[in-house]
Amino acid sequence: MKIIPLGETDSLLGHYLAQIRDRSVQKDSLRFRRNLERIGEIFAYEISKTLRYDEVDVETPLGIATVHTVADPLVLATILRAGLPVHQGLLNFFDDAQNAFVAAYRKYGKGNECDMLIEYQSCPPLEGKTLIIADAMLASGASMLMTYQSLVEKGEPLHTHIVCPVASRDGVENLSKNLPHKRVTFWVGAIDEELTNHSYIVPGLGDAGDLAFGTKD
Repeated sequence: MKIIPLGETDSLLGHYLAQIRDRSVQKDSLRFRRNLERIGEIFAYEISKTLRYDEVDVETPLGIATVHTVADPLVLATILRAGLPVHQGLLNFFDDAQNAFVAAYRKYGKGNECDMLIEYQSCPPLEGKTLIIADAMLASGASMLMTYQSLVEKGEPLHTHIVCPVASRDGVENLSKNLPHKRVTFWVGAIDEELTNHSYIVPGLGDAGDLAFGTKD
């Protein structure tokens, strides 16, 4: 798996990452969602540089312009619910892409044992397409691995891009060990070093789903 840590280069991405981490800014859920959406847009632009393009002629009011347009068929996927704002940012740029949605959650058993389960999936065929999977955070990586394995049952993508604004070092290493090296690229804003026993990223940013959409009952 190729890893591209965009946050290591100074850009507006760092500005938006700072705001989604800031407790005082997080009080405004609209701003929190919009910042995640902006981060998704930045990732979309960077991913666009890796895609294939066709040269086509477009008729303008005054003549013919030769332009380059995206040739790769795209599928944008997200893990509900925290990934939705990042997904929207990607969709703002790749507005004609197909879309997929996965509901994954943790189920705790005796002794605080935890299993990852997928409750719902909606996905078009993926054979020969470029798949982009978005989530707000990557903790242990278990839900992302399960999501990837579930999605590729719909066909083998030409390439898969995984987008996460904030990830843990353990989660990134987990994906690196368990995903195809040449067919997956991981795009990340910040990689944090600590992951607690309860899979909380430190310093992280808190519960992205709750901050974006309100606490769960």
